[in-house]
Amino acid sequence: MLLEKLEAIKIRFENVERELSAPETMKDMKRFAQLNRDYKELKKVMEKFEEYKNVLSNLEHAKEVMSNEKDKEFREMAEMELEGLEKRFEELEEEIRVLLIPADPEDEKNAIVEIRAGTGGDEASIFAGDLYRMYTRYCERKKWKIELVDFTEGTAGGFKEVVFDVIGTGAYGQLKYESGVHRVQRVPQTETQGRVHTSAATVVVFPEADEFDVDIKISDIRKDYFCSSGPGGQSVNTTYSAVRLTHIPTGIVAQCQDQKSQIKNYDKALGVLRSRIYEMELNKKLEVEAKKRKTMVSTGDRSAKIRTYNYPQSRITDHRIGLTMHNLPTFVNGDIQEMIDALQLAENAERLKEGVA
Repeated sequence: MLLEKLEAIKIRFENVERELSAPETMKDMKRFAQLNRDYKELKKVMEKFEEYKNVLSNLEHAKEVMSNEKDKEFREMAEMELEGLEKRFEELEEEIRVLLIPADPEDEKNAIVEIRAGTGGDEASIFAGDLYRMYTRYCERKKWKIELVDFTEGTAGGFKEVVFDVIGTGAYGQLKYESGVHRVQRVPQTETQGRVHTSAATVVVFPEADEFDVDIKISDIRKDYFCSSGPGGQSVNTTYSAVRLTHIPTGIVAQCQDQKSQIKNYDKALGVLRSRIYEMELNKKLEVEAKKRKTMVSTGDRSAKIRTYNYPQSRITDHRIGLTMHNLPTFVNGDIQEMIDALQLAENAERLKEGVA
């Protein structure tokens, strides 16, 4: 059954490969971009397929030796080889099943991350700043580039709101699990009685859309220019370099004030606007998928409380999969890959169970 599936995928891979190299494909850049994404995904499966066929062939040979060889030493060698091959064969079957889960085409994209302070006043802004630092450190570990888009600083530190781009292959596929409400339980810096308070911040992660994903008419966009309020030396509050764009048909707004140049701010804001419109369509799709399943790790539901950071007990709990870790200092310093891997594994297991593959 698995071999039949893989043979069918091989035909699909060869067709994509052929179409990619056809001169007429280059005339349709949207089609070319889609085929390129398909090719990368199918290539991963083909590499495993080659190993799978090789292991299968070696298994048959080892069994043949076991059946026909009379020399005891040869039989023992074949038996040892057979044991290793059977183990690898089982591992490969599982790896291929996971690869055969229909890939989310958004996963390979860059990400746009928004962090907003929620309930908890100044402490919520400080926590939003902590989350921003956590993701910055995580991205440094992954060798991904971060570009600040827009921010409003908190009165006691941190951010009321911060928006930034994460540029790196697969950034959205990893960071999408962070969307939702993050709660913190700790003694605030402003608390004199030593009481533990609960504050919250909302994280929204969406894929960066390119010009082929969303077609926006410039005539549908209202442009407003204002003075930047962030770092920037003498140009701050003196030049109208900050840009706010409003997409009139949807009411979606995006703004950027990080760059000194009005043109650069406009380009960045347009990128965020395009991605927010794209995310709106994506969320409709996610809602349909969520109805098909009992639970879903990455629903994109912004109001869902997904994780609690408990400082007194150095504990982080992810409520979607019930995973608790006790390494809070290193976790908030960017060591979050183990949590993301567990969330990814849970989602893949769920999709396999539901028969999506």
